Order: sequence, then C-alpha cells, then structure tokens
Amino acid sequence: MTHERALSAEATGRYRPAMTSVLLRSTSTPTGPGDSVRPTLVLTGTRAAPLTNQAVVAAVAGVAAVCSLVLPGVTITDAVSMWAGIALAFLGLAFTALLLLRPDLARLELLVPALDFVAIGLLRFGTGDARSPFLAAVLLPVIWIAARPGRRNVVYPLIGTAGTFLVPMVLTDADPGATEMVRLGFVLLVFAAVAWVTNELARQAAIRLRHVQELRRVAEDEIGQAALVQRSLLPTSLAGMPSRFTVRGVCLPTRSVGGDFYDWFPTANGAAFTLGDVMGKGVGAGMIAAVVRSVLRATTRTGSPSEAVGRAAIGVDTGGDGSTSEQFTTCFHAHVDTDGTVHWVDAGHGLAMVVRHGGGLEWLRGTDLPIGVGATWTTHETSLRPGDVLVTVSDGVLDLFGDDLDEMAACVLAHADPDDLVAQVERLGRGAHPEDDVTVLAVRFEADAAPDPVA
Repeated sequence: MTHERALSAEATGRYRPAMTSVLLRSTSTPTGPGDSVRPTLVLTGTRAAPLTNQAVVAAVAGVAAVCSLVLPGVTITDAVSMWAGIALAFLGLAFTALLLLRPDLARLELLVPALDFVAIGLLRFGTGDARSPFLAAVLLPVIWIAARPGRRNVVYPLIGTAGTFLVPMVLTDADPGATEMVRLGFVLLVFAAVAWVTNELARQAAIRLRHVQELRRVAEDEIGQAALVQRSLLPTSLAGMPSRFTVRGVCLPTRSVGGDFYDWFPTANGAAFTLGDVMGKGVGAGMIAAVVRSVLRATTRTGSPSEAVGRAAIGVDTGGDGSTSEQFTTCFHAHVDTDGTVHWVDAGHGLAMVVRHGGGLEWLRGTDLPIGVGATWTTHETSLRPGDVLVTVSDGVLDLFGDDLDEMAACVLAHADPDDLVAQVERLGRGAHPEDDVTVLAVRFEADAAPDPVA
C-alpha cells in the first residue's frame, strides 16, 4: 500500500512541491474490469485434511494387498472380500480428491471414514477374520472422526467399529459365539477410550487455536494503528515553508511500522530538516522514532540543532540501569536559513551530502555518536547556493548499493533533481525487497523567488 501526496508550487512565491510516500507490504487484487487473475488451486490445511487422512488408509490397504500376495503367513480366506475392501479404500481416496475440487460436497466428508469401516471389515474377513493382522487399521477412521468437534463424534466411531466386526456375520450368517462377542465388547471399550481422548485433545487444541487467533487479531489491530500513527507523523504539507525550498521525501518500511523517519517544518529564519534511523524495526523502533521526531520539532524553534538533538536524547533516556543502551538512533538534523546558511548536526549518521549545482558532491559528516549513545553534539555550518541540493538517506538506501558509498554517491549525482532522486530510490527499494527501511530526503535551495504581485 503506497501513500503519496504532492503539493505544487508556482514560481511566484507560493509553496514548492513536496511528496511523501510510505510503502506498506500488502497483497494487490484486481479491482477493475481490465484486471485479471489466473485461477490457482490452493490446498489449505482444512480442505486437504480429508485427502491426507484417506491417503493413509489407502496406503495401509495397499500394503495389505502386497502382504497378502507375497507373504506366506497371510491367509486369504475370501479373495473377493479382500479385494473389495481394498477397492473401497481407494474409492474413498478418489472421493476425498473430489472434495478439493467441489467444496460444496464437504458436508459428505464423514461418508469416507464410514466407507473405511466397511472396507476394513471386508479386508479383515478376507484375510482370516479373527486371525487377520489388519484389524488395527480400524483406528484410522476412529481417530479421523473423533478429532472433529462435538461429543457426538465419539459415538460415531464406536458404531463404525461395531460395523467392522459385524461384516462377517452379514456375509456368512454365522453365529459369532460368546468369545467373539466378548472380544467385540472389549475392543469397543478400548476404542471408546481412544475416541474420547482424541476428541478431548482436539477440543483443547481448538480452544488454544482460537485464543492464539484472537491474540493475533489484537496484535494486528495494534500494529495497524501504529502504522497509521507513523504515517501521520511524516509531513505532507509545506504550509508556512519558505518558497526557496523544494522538498521531496520517501520512506519505505520493511514492515508495517519502521524505524526510519523524516521531517521538515518552518523556523524563524528558514526551515528545519531531519532524517532519523532507529536501530531495529517494528513497533518498538516506530515508537522511538515518534519520540525523537516530536522532541526535535518542539525544540528546534527555540534552540540550535545541537540543543535539539541533546533534548531528544533526554527524551528517549529511560534513566534505567543500561539494559536499553543497545537502542539508539542515528540522525541528521539541519536548520537551513533563507540565505542558504546550513547549521547541521550529524548524530552518528554519516549519510548526508550536498550536491553542488555546478557539479561535485560534498559530504556532511561529524564525529558525534548517535542519540542514546552520545552525550554531546556539535553544530556544524555550511552554505547552499541556488540550485544546490541537500540530500540525506538512511542506511537502507546504502544497502541497495551493496554498502558501496561511491556507487551510491554516483547515483545521487546522476539523479540530483529531488523528483528524479526520490523516484529512483523508490524504484530500487520496491524492486530489491530490502531487509532495512529505505528513506531519502532531498531539499533543493532555489533562487530567490519574485514577490507575489500586489492586487
């Protein structure tokens, strides 16, 4: 999602244009009649679960078929029943595949494990009945059904298991005998316990999942609000700014909320410009950025750049035992007067420069430490002539050039116009998917504009 605003200025002394951009990661969808989307089959965990379950049952049936053919210890007492059971298992596999293509048939999912109970009964009957080694496969449809929500899904597996044992009685009309009935009762008791435990574990897992989803929703809402607040902190207006400044800026956070920020606002003698880079990403870095930006704004109107940075350092000082000392902010902060005089502070930033109108580049670098690490800062001075461009970037921009300062400087020189420079950095930032926030601020010092005509 990209937020852009442009304010145009005319050469008669009205405000010069400014552009602010904030990029958030999002997924685009067609919105117009000319847009199109190639249909894609997405196998979500919920929709693919029946196919996965039945694939296990079919695999067991396939193993049973192979064992019956190659192992002499497996007795085939009724080949027709055995192969009918195996065929039913693979028929269930085909039906679960159909469920992926026809979501409207999902209500019929339980027909598949019901079919499996019959299939396993036939397989058991065809490979020795009570002596069959494949009876344990009945646990698969038992767990399948019992894992579904609702206590009734404890009863259904017991009915299906009983049906598995009753298959031989239906096919032969034989009296099962007291021993077989006792065995059936014991098996049903064990499977009832398995079904109950499975159902309870699934219920508790569903409760935990709902809790986690609720926490995630709350967190996403909070991050969304934080991103909205951060976007509101980036300047979108040149109201009150002197007409001698043409300003362009762009900030591309790697996450919804980033640690980079830039700012501009008028001062008594001209305007102030800031670019800061908080170590880290996310909401925490965004909160630090908001504090630093707010304190600099509040202080700049009455103090020098070094005083403003010093008070910003006090604003983020927790007064603790040093456990938060790893959190710091690099910052370039400048006051530019309407006569072109620039008073600036470099708080561990090192990525500010002046592109001269006649050619050449002058780095603005100090030796002071970042906010949160240093204790004092020094105000330096330079001058801008008409056509000169003051440029400062975050280290995310430097990352776009493989940390090569010379290559980055060459790009700045080749795209010295603020519009061109910001567009180029934004294009590179969007295409490279950088790991750090990408921010650039460019200010061109214009020739003195003619006064507005008197009506």
